[in-house]
Amino acid sequence: MKMIKNILAAIGLVCVSGLFIFAVQADEATPNKEITAQPEVVNDYNVYALSVPENLNFAGEPMPLEDPDILERMDRELLVNTYWQSNGLLMFKRAEKYFPIIEPILKKNGVPEDFKYLAVIESGLTNAVSPAGARGVWQIMKTTGRENGLEINTNVDERYHLEKATEVACKYLKKAKERLGSWTLAASAYNAGNAGISRRLKEQGVSNYYDLLLGEETGRYLFRIVALKEILNSPKKYGFNFTSDDLYKTIPTYKVEVDTAVTDFTKFAQRYGINYKILKIHNPWLREPKLNNASRKTYYIEIPKEGYYSVKP
Repeated sequence: MKMIKNILAAIGLVCVSGLFIFAVQADEATPNKEITAQPEVVNDYNVYALSVPENLNFAGEPMPLEDPDILERMDRELLVNTYWQSNGLLMFKRAEKYFPIIEPILKKNGVPEDFKYLAVIESGLTNAVSPAGARGVWQIMKTTGRENGLEINTNVDERYHLEKATEVACKYLKKAKERLGSWTLAASAYNAGNAGISRRLKEQGVSNYYDLLLGEETGRYLFRIVALKEILNSPKKYGFNFTSDDLYKTIPTYKVEVDTAVTDFTKFAQRYGINYKILKIHNPWLREPKLNNASRKTYYIEIPKEGYYSVKP
């Protein structure tokens, strides 16, 4: 029996469960096959801690980063917004499109340019709708909008009109600054209300935002604004790489004056070489496919200049 096993082994046969199979043996008579090691998997993606810049400010008002609580809260927002890369890139893209509209309105009203970053954290520069009912890029509530002259109904909602909504935001912020004494507190009041911030200042016996104990949202509010300001002004520093061609562009438009009702915006759009979708992109404040205008109010409808859209009949 031992002799049979030796013979089988010599010819490379192995008995497994009653079956004979060939077995490969590595001996002196069989050349060794070169064994190639599996390449080591190298992960090129790394996450780094960030250094909080020493001299951060909002609207020229310095952030007290010598306070360890303030430093940690600022560090958090820089980290969150730096490593949420997809959202960050979208902010760069949209800022190129909308900041040129917002900036001159802020300047005209004497509101610091830093408030354009408030619009970024409020809506991501989109016509967002909040659970509380705030709408548009500036997230204006219905009552606030109406109190400041915006038309808001099912037919027209000027909270979606970027220029008019920016004007309303400026009015609110200037009043808040007069009441509360600083642009930082005015910005926090945009989130929590003038009365809410005034009450907390009095209750806690302090005079500035950074000394207040606030809820999660308002407590993060200024830090988020300053973080977006810092990142959007220093893209390379925070790892964002793009060219000007990657950014969204403002489409040139001209205004058409309308002081009557419009029964069909599809036909209206076609008269200007566009379709209903494109009309609504440039006039999101028009909430229905018609304009009632019983009062014969004058509206200005934005029409994109020719050559920027390919419209098929």
